[in-house]
Amino acid sequence: MPATIVDLGPAKFLRLPGEAIVGAAILLALPRKPRVVLAAASGVALAALTVLNWLDMGFKQYLGRTFNLVLDWSLLGDAQSYLEDSLGRTATLAATAGVIILVLLLFAALAYAVVRLSDVLARHSATATRGTLIAGVVWITCSSFGVQLAGVPLAADSAAVTLQSQTERVSNTLKDEAEFRKVATVDAFGATPPDQLVPDLRGKDVIFTFIESYGRSAIEDPIMAPGVDKTLAVRNEALEKAGYHAKSGWLTSATYGGSSWLGHSTTLSGLWVSNQQRYRTVMASDHLSLTKVFKKSGAWDTVGVMPGIQKSWPEQSFFGLDKVYNAFELGYKGPKFSWSTMPDQYTLEQFQQRVHGKKHDKPVMSEVILTSSHQPWGPIPKMVGWDQLGDGSVFKGIEAAGNKSADVIADTTKSRQEYGKSIQYSVTALTEWLERYGTKDTVLVFLGDHQPIARVSGNHASRDVPVSIVAKDPKVLDKIGDWGWSDGLRPAHDAPVWKMNLFRDRFLTAYGSTPHPKKG
Repeated sequence: MPATIVDLGPAKFLRLPGEAIVGAAILLALPRKPRVVLAAASGVALAALTVLNWLDMGFKQYLGRTFNLVLDWSLLGDAQSYLEDSLGRTATLAATAGVIILVLLLFAALAYAVVRLSDVLARHSATATRGTLIAGVVWITCSSFGVQLAGVPLAADSAAVTLQSQTERVSNTLKDEAEFRKVATVDAFGATPPDQLVPDLRGKDVIFTFIESYGRSAIEDPIMAPGVDKTLAVRNEALEKAGYHAKSGWLTSATYGGSSWLGHSTTLSGLWVSNQQRYRTVMASDHLSLTKVFKKSGAWDTVGVMPGIQKSWPEQSFFGLDKVYNAFELGYKGPKFSWSTMPDQYTLEQFQQRVHGKKHDKPVMSEVILTSSHQPWGPIPKMVGWDQLGDGSVFKGIEAAGNKSADVIADTTKSRQEYGKSIQYSVTALTEWLERYGTKDTVLVFLGDHQPIARVSGNHASRDVPVSIVAKDPKVLDKIGDWGWSDGLRPAHDAPVWKMNLFRDRFLTAYGSTPHPKKG
């Protein structure tokens, strides 16, 4: 079995497995009782490797990486929740039950099959011994001379390679935990006095906004790019007429296809948070997040607007947010749009009413998460008059008339088209909000958290996401003039590309922060 879905094909299965030859030789040499025990154990082991291989295939297709045997079991629960939001509870329960039954049958069937084959070998031991020797000679010959069938090596050792890969992955994960703990204790700005943190942004309302799945593919893929690029051009022109200017570049995300929180935490912590173990380590540390910088300075109130949060969120402390508005605190009475609890336009209007538009003793630093471009991209909200938003009931008809998520999921071309439309919607909602409500002291930083899944972005897409800084005060953009970023909302193809974890320190340095390293 290949390790990726795109490599599936008949040639992959018309191969001679070396592990089966070795297994046959061992089983032939054993008396009945230990032979049956070993055969059953081998069948169970083969089933386990098959399941892990399936998980690898799925994770590569959706998250652009292999399954981690230590860290990723919790993501299966997230996947089930996503399916429930997209397809409904009944369909999700049926699919879950089907998967469980399939896995149990796989274990039972393979254990029985290997035991039965071992009995056949024992009954015909002379013939089986000759056959095993011949197969061994053929395997060694094909392996030595690189014999291929339809471009695939005829001599296979896939099970052994898979086992070795999984073992190394577990070992590397355990080593990474200890090494990353040391890395997380070092912070270039960890001991910086409050009055030396972002002095060049004092008096500004600073907003960090993440747009779900806003990746380079949205801007450069031939299917999605025409609509998204037109939207960026139109919205850039509108913002310039309103007195705003923007600069844009690229960041390489620590995640791909999902696990948005890894992208958020990488950007804001300045650490490469590429898995759940690293995330837990960072969240439990006193490492200074970019958002917490504003709280520590004492010059800002700090707020989070996060419609994707539907349960307790202890990470609030790490990000230094005085107040967080979750999905249940924004007064929304309209329908969910698949996974997304509410349209981005409604989220932004509530942000205006509850945070940005209110009088404060201090300026406000806000972290806003926009979710309408979250897969499965069906149905997608549409823009309505800002004065018509009310409690969100206006979206009932729009949601009912939209594409069904199951139809979008099943069609790759449609998924790509609808993904592009969702990015257009999110960018339009955000920039219209800025055009309508922004002031001379509003500074907007917005970026994607990761690329969309491989089925949309392509099997060889980069992990790059666009990032933009928008402001009316020219001094704000002058501070990043030496970054080489493109003018406007659309980063040029050859605009600088940084790893996402580098953004925090470069942002802090650009706006006047003085490094005071903290170690240990």
